[in-house]
Amino acid sequence: MKSLTCLFIFGLPTLAFAQDSLENALKMPIEKKNVSATFKATKLINIQTNETIFKNELDFRVDHRFGDIAGHGGGIKNFFGLDQSTDIRIGFEYGISDKLSVGLARAKGAGIVTQLYEGNLKYRLLEQTSDEKVPVSVTLFGSTTIAAVKASTDPTAVNAYSEFQDRLTYVVQAIIARKFNSNFSMLIMPSYIHRNFTVFGDQNDMLALSVGGRIKITKRMAFVADYTIPFRDKDKKTYLESTLGTQYYKTLGAGLEFETGGHIFHLNFTNATAIQESQFITDTNTSWLKGQYRWGFSIARRFSFDKKKAK
Repeated sequence: MKSLTCLFIFGLPTLAFAQDSLENALKMPIEKKNVSATFKATKLINIQTNETIFKNELDFRVDHRFGDIAGHGGGIKNFFGLDQSTDIRIGFEYGISDKLSVGLARAKGAGIVTQLYEGNLKYRLLEQTSDEKVPVSVTLFGSTTIAAVKASTDPTAVNAYSEFQDRLTYVVQAIIARKFNSNFSMLIMPSYIHRNFTVFGDQNDMLALSVGGRIKITKRMAFVADYTIPFRDKDKKTYLESTLGTQYYKTLGAGLEFETGGHIFHLNFTNATAIQESQFITDTNTSWLKGQYRWGFSIARRFSFDKKKAK
Protein backbone atom coordinates (compact mmCIF):
# COMPACT_ATOMS: atom_id res chain seq x y z
CA MET A 1 0.00 0.00 0.00
CA LYS A 2 2.90 2.29 0.88
CA SER A 3 4.49 1.59 -2.54
CA LEU A 4 1.27 2.44 -4.37
CA THR A 5 0.99 5.70 -2.46
CA CYS A 6 4.58 6.67 -3.44
CA LEU A 7 3.91 5.76 -7.07
CA PHE A 8 0.80 7.93 -7.09
CA ILE A 9 2.57 10.90 -5.45
CA PHE A 10 5.68 10.84 -7.65
CA GLY A 11 3.99 9.57 -10.83
CA LEU A 12 1.24 12.16 -10.95
CA PRO A 13 3.49 15.07 -12.05
CA THR A 14 4.98 12.85 -14.77
CA LEU A 15 1.55 11.98 -16.13
CA ALA A 16 0.52 15.62 -16.03
CA PHE A 17 3.69 16.63 -17.91
CA ALA A 18 3.07 13.95 -20.55
CA GLN A 19 -0.50 15.15 -21.01
CA ASP A 20 0.69 18.77 -21.42
CA SER A 21 3.26 17.66 -24.02
CA LEU A 22 0.60 15.77 -25.96
CA GLU A 23 -1.75 18.74 -25.90
CA ASN A 24 1.04 21.07 -27.02
CA ALA A 25 1.96 18.68 -29.85
CA LEU A 26 -1.66 18.56 -31.03
CA LYS A 27 -1.82 22.36 -30.96
CA MET A 28 1.36 22.74 -33.04
CA PRO A 29 0.62 23.60 -36.68
CA ILE A 30 1.64 21.00 -39.27
CA GLU A 31 4.45 22.33 -41.44
CA LYS A 32 3.18 23.00 -44.94
CA LYS A 33 5.15 21.30 -47.72
CA ASN A 34 4.40 20.46 -51.31
CA VAL A 35 3.98 16.72 -51.71
CA SER A 36 6.67 15.40 -54.04
CA ALA A 37 7.23 12.21 -56.06
CA THR A 38 3.56 11.30 -56.40
CA PHE A 39 4.75 9.11 -59.27
CA LYS A 40 8.29 8.13 -60.22
CA ALA A 41 8.04 8.87 -63.95
CA THR A 42 6.24 11.26 -66.28
CA LYS A 43 4.10 8.39 -67.65
CA LEU A 44 2.52 5.27 -66.20
CA ILE A 45 1.97 2.76 -69.03
CA ASN A 46 -0.25 4.49 -71.58
CA ILE A 47 -1.11 7.73 -69.80
CA GLN A 48 0.70 10.76 -68.43
CA THR A 49 1.30 11.37 -64.72
CA ASN A 50 1.36 14.71 -62.93
CA GLU A 51 5.17 14.67 -62.78
CA THR A 52 7.21 17.26 -64.69
CA ILE A 53 10.94 17.60 -65.23
CA PHE A 54 12.82 19.85 -62.82
CA LYS A 55 14.51 23.00 -64.13
CA ASN A 56 17.54 22.34 -66.34
CA GLU A 57 16.95 18.58 -66.36
CA LEU A 58 16.54 16.44 -69.48
CA ASP A 59 14.47 13.27 -69.54
CA PHE A 60 15.18 10.75 -72.30
CA ARG A 61 12.54 8.08 -72.76
CA VAL A 62 12.08 5.05 -75.04
CA ASP A 63 8.73 3.23 -75.28
CA HIS A 64 8.20 -0.02 -77.18
CA ARG A 65 5.15 -2.18 -77.94
CA PHE A 66 5.47 -5.70 -79.37
CA GLY A 67 2.85 -7.72 -81.30
CA ASP A 68 -0.04 -9.80 -79.99
CA ILE A 69 0.94 -12.45 -77.45
CA ALA A 70 -2.09 -14.65 -78.20
CA GLY A 71 -5.01 -14.70 -80.61
CA HIS A 72 -4.72 -14.93 -84.41
CA GLY A 73 -1.71 -12.60 -84.59
CA GLY A 74 0.22 -14.14 -81.71
CA GLY A 75 1.37 -17.54 -80.62
CA ILE A 76 4.61 -19.39 -81.27
CA LYS A 77 4.71 -18.45 -85.00
CA ASN A 78 5.47 -14.83 -83.96
CA PHE A 79 7.22 -15.93 -80.76
CA PHE A 80 4.32 -14.49 -78.78
CA GLY A 81 4.66 -11.06 -80.34
CA LEU A 82 8.41 -10.60 -79.90
CA ASP A 83 8.98 -10.90 -83.68
CA GLN A 84 6.82 -7.84 -84.28
CA SER A 85 6.57 -4.29 -83.04
CA THR A 86 3.36 -2.28 -83.22
CA ASP A 87 4.89 1.03 -82.13
CA ILE A 88 8.15 2.59 -80.97
CA ARG A 89 8.55 6.06 -79.48
CA ILE A 90 11.66 8.06 -78.60
CA GLY A 91 11.14 11.31 -76.72
CA PHE A 92 12.94 14.09 -74.86
CA GLU A 93 11.52 16.40 -72.19
CA TYR A 94 13.35 19.41 -70.74
CA GLY A 95 12.53 21.39 -67.61
CA ILE A 96 12.14 25.10 -68.40
CA SER A 97 11.30 25.56 -64.73
CA ASP A 98 10.32 23.21 -61.90
CA LYS A 99 6.71 23.58 -63.04
CA LEU A 100 6.99 23.78 -66.82
CA SER A 101 8.54 21.23 -69.17
CA VAL A 102 8.66 21.03 -72.95
CA GLY A 103 8.98 17.84 -75.00
CA LEU A 104 9.72 16.54 -78.47
CA ALA A 105 9.16 12.98 -79.67
CA ARG A 106 9.20 10.78 -82.74
CA ALA A 107 6.96 7.71 -82.89
CA LYS A 108 6.56 5.02 -85.51
CA GLY A 109 2.80 5.14 -85.03
CA ALA A 110 0.33 2.27 -85.23
CA GLY A 111 -1.90 1.39 -88.17
CA ILE A 112 -1.91 3.43 -91.39
CA VAL A 113 -1.17 6.83 -89.84
CA THR A 114 2.55 6.58 -89.09
CA GLN A 115 5.78 8.63 -88.93
CA LEU A 116 4.53 10.81 -86.07
CA TYR A 117 6.27 13.92 -84.71
CA GLU A 118 5.04 15.34 -81.40
CA GLY A 119 5.62 18.58 -79.52
CA ASN A 120 4.22 18.93 -76.00
CA LEU A 121 4.01 21.17 -72.95
CA LYS A 122 3.34 20.13 -69.36
CA TYR A 123 2.62 22.57 -66.51
CA ARG A 124 2.07 22.03 -62.77
CA LEU A 125 -0.96 24.18 -62.08
CA LEU A 126 -1.54 23.09 -58.47
CA GLU A 127 0.49 21.03 -56.00
CA GLN A 128 -0.78 18.83 -53.17
CA THR A 129 0.32 20.03 -49.73
CA SER A 130 1.18 18.06 -46.61
CA ASP A 131 -1.28 20.03 -44.45
CA GLU A 132 -4.18 18.80 -46.67
CA LYS A 133 -5.29 22.34 -47.49
CA VAL A 134 -4.62 21.36 -51.13
CA PRO A 135 -5.61 17.66 -51.31
CA VAL A 136 -4.65 17.00 -54.94
CA SER A 137 -2.15 18.05 -57.59
CA VAL A 138 -3.35 19.34 -60.95
CA THR A 139 -1.08 19.28 -63.99
CA LEU A 140 -2.00 20.36 -67.52
CA PHE A 141 -0.68 18.55 -70.59
CA GLY A 142 -1.04 19.60 -74.23
CA SER A 143 0.45 18.12 -77.39
CA THR A 144 0.37 18.53 -81.16
CA THR A 145 1.14 15.53 -83.35
CA ILE A 146 2.02 15.68 -87.05
CA ALA A 147 1.66 12.60 -89.28
CA ALA A 148 4.45 12.59 -91.86
CA VAL A 149 3.23 9.47 -93.69
CA LYS A 150 2.74 9.82 -97.46
CA ALA A 151 -0.77 10.95 -98.32
CA SER A 152 -3.03 8.36 -99.94
CA THR A 153 -4.74 9.01 -103.27
CA ASP A 154 -7.76 7.03 -102.04
CA PRO A 155 -10.22 9.71 -100.87
CA THR A 156 -11.77 7.29 -98.36
CA ALA A 157 -8.44 6.51 -96.66
CA VAL A 158 -7.65 7.78 -93.18
CA ASN A 159 -4.49 9.43 -94.57
CA ALA A 160 -6.05 11.08 -97.66
CA TYR A 161 -4.45 14.38 -96.71
CA SER A 162 -4.96 17.27 -99.15
CA GLU A 163 -3.46 20.01 -96.94
CA PHE A 164 -0.77 20.16 -94.27
CA GLN A 165 -3.23 20.93 -91.46
CA ASP A 166 -5.02 17.64 -92.18
CA ARG A 167 -2.03 15.91 -90.61
CA LEU A 168 -2.41 17.60 -87.21
CA THR A 169 -3.96 16.15 -84.04
CA TYR A 170 -4.27 18.03 -80.74
CA VAL A 171 -4.52 16.61 -77.21
CA VAL A 172 -5.40 18.53 -74.03
CA GLN A 173 -5.43 16.80 -70.63
CA ALA A 174 -5.91 17.76 -66.97
CA ILE A 175 -4.11 15.33 -64.64
CA ILE A 176 -5.61 15.30 -61.13
CA ALA A 177 -3.39 13.24 -58.83
CA ARG A 178 -3.14 12.42 -55.14
CA LYS A 179 -0.40 10.73 -53.13
CA PHE A 180 -2.26 8.98 -50.32
CA ASN A 181 0.93 7.78 -48.65
CA SER A 182 4.44 6.67 -49.63
CA ASN A 183 3.03 3.37 -50.97
CA PHE A 184 -0.05 4.43 -52.95
CA SER A 185 -0.78 7.17 -55.50
CA MET A 186 -3.69 7.57 -57.89
CA LEU A 187 -4.77 9.93 -60.67
CA ILE A 188 -7.81 10.70 -62.78
CA MET A 189 -7.45 12.45 -66.12
CA PRO A 190 -10.07 13.90 -68.47
CA SER A 191 -8.85 14.32 -72.06
CA TYR A 192 -9.95 16.21 -75.16
CA ILE A 193 -8.67 15.14 -78.58
CA HIS A 194 -9.20 17.01 -81.84
CA ARG A 195 -8.23 15.45 -85.16
CA ASN A 196 -8.24 17.79 -88.14
CA PHE A 197 -8.85 14.88 -90.52
CA THR A 198 -10.51 11.51 -90.02
CA VAL A 199 -11.88 8.76 -92.20
CA PHE A 200 -15.41 9.45 -93.48
CA GLY A 201 -18.01 8.96 -90.75
CA ASP A 202 -15.60 9.31 -87.81
CA GLN A 203 -15.69 12.14 -85.30
CA ASN A 204 -13.09 14.92 -85.20
CA ASP A 205 -13.60 15.75 -81.51
CA MET A 206 -13.54 13.21 -78.72
CA LEU A 207 -13.56 13.21 -74.92
CA ALA A 208 -12.00 10.50 -72.77
CA LEU A 209 -11.43 9.70 -69.11
CA SER A 210 -8.45 7.85 -67.68
CA VAL A 211 -7.62 6.49 -64.23
CA GLY A 212 -4.28 5.16 -63.07
CA GLY A 213 -2.40 4.18 -59.98
CA ARG A 214 0.89 3.06 -58.43
CA ILE A 215 1.28 0.65 -55.51
CA LYS A 216 4.74 0.25 -54.02
CA ILE A 217 5.78 -3.38 -53.55
CA THR A 218 9.38 -3.02 -52.42
CA LYS A 219 11.82 -0.12 -52.05
CA ARG A 220 12.67 -0.29 -55.77
CA MET A 221 9.61 -1.96 -57.35
CA ALA A 222 5.96 -0.97 -57.76
CA PHE A 223 2.80 -2.21 -59.51
CA VAL A 224 1.37 0.31 -62.00
CA ALA A 225 -1.85 0.26 -64.03
CA ASP A 226 -4.02 2.58 -66.10
CA TYR A 227 -7.37 2.44 -67.86
CA THR A 228 -8.81 4.80 -70.48
CA ILE A 229 -12.42 5.14 -71.63
CA PRO A 230 -12.98 7.03 -74.90
CA PHE A 231 -16.45 8.53 -75.26
CA ARG A 232 -17.39 7.78 -78.87
CA ASP A 233 -20.58 8.86 -80.57
CA LYS A 234 -22.68 5.68 -80.61
CA ASP A 235 -24.09 6.13 -84.14
CA LYS A 236 -20.68 6.95 -85.64
CA LYS A 237 -19.10 4.00 -83.85
CA THR A 238 -21.77 1.64 -85.18
CA TYR A 239 -21.30 3.02 -88.71
CA LEU A 240 -17.51 2.62 -88.62
CA GLU A 241 -17.68 -0.89 -87.18
CA SER A 242 -20.15 -1.96 -89.88
CA THR A 243 -18.31 -0.33 -92.82
CA LEU A 244 -14.66 -0.82 -91.80
CA GLY A 245 -15.13 -4.08 -89.93
CA THR A 246 -13.12 -2.83 -86.96
CA GLN A 247 -14.05 -2.66 -83.31
CA TYR A 248 -13.09 0.05 -80.83
CA TYR A 249 -12.04 -0.82 -77.29
CA LYS A 250 -11.07 0.82 -74.04
CA THR A 251 -7.37 0.54 -73.17
CA LEU A 252 -6.01 -1.26 -70.13
CA GLY A 253 -2.36 -1.49 -69.13
CA ALA A 254 -0.74 -3.17 -66.15
CA GLY A 255 2.88 -3.82 -65.26
CA LEU A 256 5.82 -3.41 -62.95
CA GLU A 257 8.00 -0.35 -62.39
CA PHE A 258 11.64 -0.68 -61.39
CA GLU A 259 13.75 2.18 -60.07
CA THR A 260 17.45 1.60 -60.70
CA GLY A 261 19.40 4.69 -59.71
CA GLY A 262 18.89 7.29 -62.45
CA HIS A 263 16.70 4.98 -64.54
CA ILE A 264 13.00 4.17 -64.36
CA PHE A 265 12.17 0.91 -66.15
CA HIS A 266 8.64 -0.31 -66.89
CA LEU A 267 7.71 -3.83 -68.00
CA ASN A 268 4.03 -4.00 -68.89
CA PHE A 269 1.12 -5.57 -70.77
CA THR A 270 -1.53 -3.61 -72.66
CA ASN A 271 -4.10 -4.05 -75.40
CA ALA A 272 -3.13 -0.69 -76.95
CA THR A 273 -1.01 -0.99 -80.08
CA ALA A 274 -0.16 2.73 -80.25
CA ILE A 275 1.82 4.80 -77.75
CA GLN A 276 0.83 8.37 -78.63
CA GLU A 277 -2.25 9.84 -76.89
CA SER A 278 -3.41 11.00 -80.32
CA GLN A 279 -3.78 7.34 -81.38
CA PHE A 280 -4.27 4.93 -78.47
CA ILE A 281 -7.26 6.84 -77.05
CA THR A 282 -9.13 7.11 -80.35
CA ASP A 283 -8.05 3.99 -82.25
CA THR A 284 -7.47 1.00 -80.02
CA ASN A 285 -8.89 -1.87 -82.08
CA THR A 286 -7.50 -4.80 -80.09
CA SER A 287 -9.02 -6.62 -77.13
CA TRP A 288 -7.63 -8.44 -74.11
CA LEU A 289 -10.46 -10.98 -74.44
CA LYS A 290 -9.25 -11.91 -77.95
CA GLY A 291 -5.67 -12.42 -76.84
CA GLN A 292 -4.66 -9.12 -78.46
CA TYR A 293 -2.47 -7.88 -75.64
CA ARG A 294 1.25 -7.39 -75.87
CA TRP A 295 4.48 -6.98 -74.01
CA GLY A 296 5.71 -3.44 -73.68
CA PHE A 297 8.55 -1.67 -71.95
CA SER A 298 9.82 1.83 -71.34
CA ILE A 299 13.13 3.18 -70.15
CA ALA A 300 13.48 6.71 -68.81
CA ARG A 301 16.84 8.30 -67.98
CA ARG A 302 17.22 11.74 -66.49
CA PHE A 303 20.21 14.09 -66.92
CA SER A 304 20.85 17.27 -64.94
CA PHE A 305 22.36 20.40 -66.50
CA ASP A 306 22.02 22.41 -63.30
CA LYS A 307 25.55 23.59 -62.45
CA LYS A 308 24.60 24.26 -58.82
CA LYS A 309 23.43 20.67 -58.34
CA ALA A 310 26.52 19.38 -60.13
CA LYS A 311 28.69 21.04 -57.50
